[in-house]
Amino acid sequence: MKKPFEVIAIIGKPRDQQAIATHKELYTWLRNQDYKVYIDDRLSEILDDIPSDAFASLIQLGRIADLAIVVGGDGNMLGAARVLSRFDVSVIGVNRGNLGFLTDLNPEDFEHALSRVLAGDYIEEERFLLEAEVHRHGQVKSHNAALNEAVLHPGQVAHMIEFEVYIDESFAFSLRADGLIVSTPTGSTAYSLSGGGPILSPSLNAISLVPMFPHTLSSRPLVVDSKRHIKLIVSPDNRGTQEVSCDGQVSLPVSPGDEVHIYQSPNVLKLIHPKDYSYYHVLRNKLGWSSKLF
Repeated sequence: MKKPFEVIAIIGKPRDQQAIATHKELYTWLRNQDYKVYIDDRLSEILDDIPSDAFASLIQLGRIADLAIVVGGDGNMLGAARVLSRFDVSVIGVNRGNLGFLTDLNPEDFEHALSRVLAGDYIEEERFLLEAEVHRHGQVKSHNAALNEAVLHPGQVAHMIEFEVYIDESFAFSLRADGLIVSTPTGSTAYSLSGGGPILSPSLNAISLVPMFPHTLSSRPLVVDSKRHIKLIVSPDNRGTQEVSCDGQVSLPVSPGDEVHIYQSPNVLKLIHPKDYSYYHVLRNKLGWSSKLF
């Protein structure tokens, strides 16, 4: 019988010895199961006891792998997702970080859960990404993708900025604030949540717009359909440069008078979970919600 996954990639830039050990354990375990295994080439110097032909770049891994196992926290998953979403590869996470909303597998005993996943016993869901573009004088100056959120903010020095918000070319509102968080459902439990944004169920096709410290009490988070095209026109009177931050990892410079376009990416992240996964169980654990009363 054909295996659901034949070629497996192990991805992640480890911060500590425990994570490095997890990479080695995964590689050895998967090779013993007769899988073809490749590793993120950012680890080639650290994992010097693994054959050099087992290493490949993230883009090469996206092209050749059926399954990518991301070791680390949500930050590693976000970085990998922006690249892997361009390819037909399923992704699962081993949690070596702090919160781990996106990384399910326990590194201490991944074998049982991963065996079931590799046998085809798993849940698959698609998470959409955002595309963020900075337009200047009618031309796209820079762009990147975001799985969690795209944030317009003042850059290094905190100060108020002014901008107008258009949804599908229709003027919605103007804002004087520290910025705006434009979040996917995946990102609704991340930076957006700390800014007072709503938690969006991952299957919702919706985007939330969360003002950051707005200068008026009438400013409230707004949820729109994910097919809407969001345009932010930055006031030409703003001082200094602003930025659009994608997942807190990539910054696109924005000048006064620029336009920022944010819209749903044509690419999706194919995230897979063990069969016993429950989104609400994860929320209860991570956010410290109360347990059942009876």
